Order: sequence, then C-alpha cells, then structure tokens
Amino acid sequence: MADHESLPQIAAEGKTTTMKEAWDYKGRPAVRASSGGWSSAAMILVVELNERLTTLGVAVNLVTYLVDTMHLGGAASANAVTNFLGASFMLCLLGGFVADTYLGRYLTIAIFTAVQAVGMCILTVSTAAPGLRPPACADPTGPNHSSSCVEPTGTQLGVLYLGLYLTALGTGGLKSSVSGFGSDQFDESDGGERRSMARFFSWFFFFISIGSLLAVTVLVYVQDHLGRRWGYGACVATILVGLLLFLAGTPMYRFKKLVGSPLTQIAAVTAAAWRKRAMALPSDPAMLYDVDDAVAAGEDVKGKHKMPRTKQCRFLERAAIVEAEAEAEAAEEEGSGSSGSGKKKWAACTLTDVEEVKQVLRMLPTWATTIPFWTVYAQMTTFSVSQAQAMDRRLGSSFEIPAGSLAVFFVGSILLTVPVYDRLVVPLARRVTANPQGLSPLQRISVGLLLSVLAMVAAALTEHARRTASLAGTTPSVFLLVPQFFLVGAGEAFTYVGQLDFFLRECPRGMKTMSTGLFLSTLSLGFFFSTAIVSAVHAVTTSGAGGRRPWLTDGLDQGSLDKFYWLLATISAVNLLAFVAVARGYVYKEKRLAEAGIHLVAHDDDVLVHA
Repeated sequence: MADHESLPQIAAEGKTTTMKEAWDYKGRPAVRASSGGWSSAAMILVVELNERLTTLGVAVNLVTYLVDTMHLGGAASANAVTNFLGASFMLCLLGGFVADTYLGRYLTIAIFTAVQAVGMCILTVSTAAPGLRPPACADPTGPNHSSSCVEPTGTQLGVLYLGLYLTALGTGGLKSSVSGFGSDQFDESDGGERRSMARFFSWFFFFISIGSLLAVTVLVYVQDHLGRRWGYGACVATILVGLLLFLAGTPMYRFKKLVGSPLTQIAAVTAAAWRKRAMALPSDPAMLYDVDDAVAAGEDVKGKHKMPRTKQCRFLERAAIVEAEAEAEAAEEEGSGSSGSGKKKWAACTLTDVEEVKQVLRMLPTWATTIPFWTVYAQMTTFSVSQAQAMDRRLGSSFEIPAGSLAVFFVGSILLTVPVYDRLVVPLARRVTANPQGLSPLQRISVGLLLSVLAMVAAALTEHARRTASLAGTTPSVFLLVPQFFLVGAGEAFTYVGQLDFFLRECPRGMKTMSTGLFLSTLSLGFFFSTAIVSAVHAVTTSGAGGRRPWLTDGLDQGSLDKFYWLLATISAVNLLAFVAVARGYVYKEKRLAEAGIHLVAHDDDVLVHA
C-alpha cells in the first residue's frame, strides 16, 4: 500500500504513473501509488529498532557478565566490549561495499539480519549451557576473589566470541543499508514525498532512541533478574519477527539499481595517478580528460556533472592525463571506423572523478578529529558500569537499579537535547551566526567534543569522591554518576547529528553510502582506540616498581580509575583544539562551488547548475 498521507493527493491527481528510477521486486518500474511510502518505511524502521536493541542490549551489560561469570579482568572485559562495538561499526564499510556492488540494500539487510540472529542464538546457548562457562568462584566477595576463580577455557571463550562477532557482522552489514533503503521508499522529485523523507530520518533517530531505551531498561533488567539466556533469547525472537515483517513487505518496496562502490573509483584514481607519477601535468587544464570528453566518447558518466578544478592534491590529477599511446590507439580506431570506447582508453579517470576523490580527502581531517569522542563514549558501557556496580543502587527499600541501566540517563539526555536544541539553541544561534540552521555541522560537532571533555572531568571527580568515600567505609549513591552519563549523551546528540550532516552534505554525488560508512567508522575507531589506551595504561601502570598503584584493577578501590579519566579528559581537550584548527580552515562544498560560479539545486542530489 502507498503512504496513507499521500492517498488523497494521489486520488485527486490520478497518479498511477510508474517511476523512472525505482523498480518493484520483479524488476518492473515501480508504480507510485502502490509502492514505497510509510507502509514500506515502517517495516524497515522495525529492523533498525531491533538492531539497536540487540547491539546496545549486549554491549551495555556485557562487562558485568565477563567479570562476574567468565572471570575476566576488568581491563580485559572493557576491551572485549569496545572491540565488539568497534567491529560492529567497522563492518558497516564491508556491508556498504557489498550492498553497492553485489547484493543491493534489500538483500544485504535480509542476509545480515539472519546472520545477526545466528550470532545471538550462539550467544544465548553460550550463556545457557553450564559447560560453556566456568564454575562459580569459591569466594566471590572475599579478598582472595581472583585466586578463587577458575579461568574460562579456550572453548568457552571461543563460543562466546563466535556469537559476539557473528552478531557484530550482522549488525555492521544491515546497519550500512537500513537508512538508505528506507530513504529509497520516498521520491525526492515529488514535493510531498521529499517532506516525508525528511520526517523519515527524524523517525529513524526516534526508533534508534526507543531501541536504546528498551535495551538499557527492560532488556538489562531481564538479563540481571531472569537470566542472560532469557534476555538474549528475547533478542533472537525480536530479530526473527522483525525479519519476517521486513520480508513480508517485499511486494511494496521500491528498489534502486546497483551503482557500484565508490571505493572502486577511489582505488582507480589512486592507481592511475601512481602509474603516471613520472608524467608532467599539462600547462592547460583543458588537456586533462573530463566528463565532457567522456560524454563525447559515448561513455556512461552516471549523471555526473563537471566539477571545477581545485588547487589541493594536484598529484592525483595525473590520473586524468591523456596518454599519448592511448590517444594514438583511439585515433586509429576512429579512422578505421571500428567501435571502441574512444577517449575512455586515453585515461582511466576523468578530472571530475579526481575532484571527487579530493573532496573525500578534504573530509579526512574532520573524520580523524571526531574519533576521540567515541573513545569517551565507550567508557559509558565499560568502566562507568563498573563504577555503578560499586555504588549504592537502591531505589526505595526493595528495588535495586541494574548497573547497566544507568545508561537510561544517557539515552534520556539524548532525547532531551534534541528538542532543546531545535526549540531553544537554533533560534538563538540564528541571531548570532545568521545561519538558517543555527549551527553549522562543524560547530555542532565542536559543542559535542567540548561536552565530552567536561564529561571526563566530571567522571574523574566523581570517581575520586567515590573511592574516598568507599575507603572511609561508606557507599555513595549511584546517582553521582548521572552528570557523566548526561554530558556524554548530550555530546552524542550534537556530535552524531553534526557528523551525519557533514558527511552527507560534503560527500560527492554517488558516494553517500560510503560517506555514511566513513562516518560510522569513526565510532569503530573510537572504540578500538579505547582498547589501545586501556591496554597501554594497564601495561604501564602494573609493570612499575616502587609500590605504585595500578590505575585499572578488578576492584576499583585498589586502582586509580580517576587518573585514567583525567588522561582521557586531556586527550579530548587536545583533540578539541586540533578539531577547531581543522574546522577554521575548512571551506564547505557549497561555498567552494559558488565561488566557481556553480550552485547546488535545492533538494536535489547535488545537481550542479553553472551560473
């Protein structure tokens, strides 16, 4: 069925036409009135809700299972969680490549959702079978806790990690395509559907938040009070139900043709520039192979429009040099009347291809300086959970808040920050910056990075107060952790949306899937960076002599977790300064093209109009 909001309009205007760039599941041009719209998008949103519920539901409470049940150390458990999250987001790049080049978004979502379900099944079995976890510690609360615990066997850890990383593979594969396939259900050339697409992204973020909220409340409670097998088993059930709903919507979906992976273009430009590295650039840029040459030669330029030449990374322009041997060969073919690709053989890449790769390179400094934010974010699912375990979590006389459920303040902060930003910050920022959006994408990211610095300062002060009170014989309230959760949550609302806006706005036409993957890779590398820092700090602070206290220990009172937080605050502050320097020197694509007399058509996919 079509979107219920557009039915009156369809009936009034008699829209029974087929669409030019969308097809149904049988490969026929999609009929606007009977495909796409909210009915299709709703089924896709369920897939994203289940993905978020599963990923966060596993990650936010995993460290307690690894420490208490699998008897891993605190540092090792924290690294296992960040490696799992890092792999989940890094595999988005693989999923995007597979979707763009081979399977398409629909099949990618279906297949990787099934992979995620298999991973969660293995994880459920791992937590349910007694033989797949070590026996309970003989003295779980005593001073000799570590020595009384049996370490897990290789088989036990192998099954656990197999389940975790199959889940990560499924998550990465489907996450790369869900938002894109959802937006495919709306036609940007239609005013009403274009407005619906904008609302779809709002609902997409809302469903992510709802999945997160259910994960840190209901799912964590089930894991802690009924058992992990029931919590993970519930995830399997929801994934399978969501997959069935997704497949049931097949006749209603709109499909887009494969366009190939932009990674191929980047590799081709790089390889061609390297192969021609000894050649001199021509004095006249018009001698370089470009889109108009490709069109004249009968090539399919995939809707690309000629882009102006820029001054940066000129060495890449060698990829567009017309080689003399190829030119002679093409001329010979033309003289003989034989069919061929003409100038396509003169150079593997057009200058526009080169400029698009340059644009990706311009985005990399911003990409790199947003990674540390996600290292701070990672602490909310690792050491902050360990802090919560060591604090008074009683609410009233009978209810104890699960340690993993403290993330509800994190999710609540996100849900609160978004409307506050839209209703209060944007109108005020418009008056100050004269920007209709309020804050530019880079300004939003800078606010998020600043909040991450403040969050680590708050975490360090809270941990110092907690440890001091604990050594004095008192147990402080877990609500002392609320500021660090709240600040990181607000920081994510600014950073995540700012990054997404920046990478989608600034990426070249046809590279939006890859650009989304590039954005998500910052999350992945942030988690892996957390693993590296934790490993380095643990190695350095436990190998010294002179009675120096290790920073990261299984018992927080015997360590100095506050110093670790101060280290992260310092790294985040230095990174913020680097980001500000990068942002001040960055020129947005729209401004750069406008200076060359080229303007982007509003609401179109980077259609260029020469002034």
